Amino acid sequence: MNLRGRNKVTPEFNMSSMTDIVFLLLIFFMLASTLVTTNAIDIILPTASGKTENKQTVAVSIKKNLTYYIDEKLVGESVLESQLIALLSTEKQPTIVLRAEKSVPVENVVKVMDIANRNKFKVILAVKPN
Repeated sequence: MNLRGRNKVTPEFNMSSMTDIVFLLLIFFMLASTLVTTNAIDIILPTASGKTENKQTVAVSIKKNLTYYIDEKLVGESVLESQLIALLSTEKQPTIVLRAEKSVPVENVVKVMDIANRNKFKVILAVKPN
């Protein structure tokens, strides 16, 4: 009479459950990393083919020679913030359209964005349509 058990344990390791756990962890960390926000200035980039609302906005232009204009009026860099506050103080949702030439250093564009961020103004960065 043969009384040995028919169920033999094989010494092989099944990796399918381990790969499931690794993929679940990967998905978790990918989702968790997208929820982390950095302290950055929010910029609304307009699309070239979309229509814009007919709102009252103030345009800030920066030329190649680093001169600042508010609605085609030449303004010094030192009084730029006070002029913007005076113009946008009565607006419900103050918005600045920022037009900077291609060769203007990023430092000067960030100055205007910083002014907008400190005073809770929305910034729309004007781009050339396609």
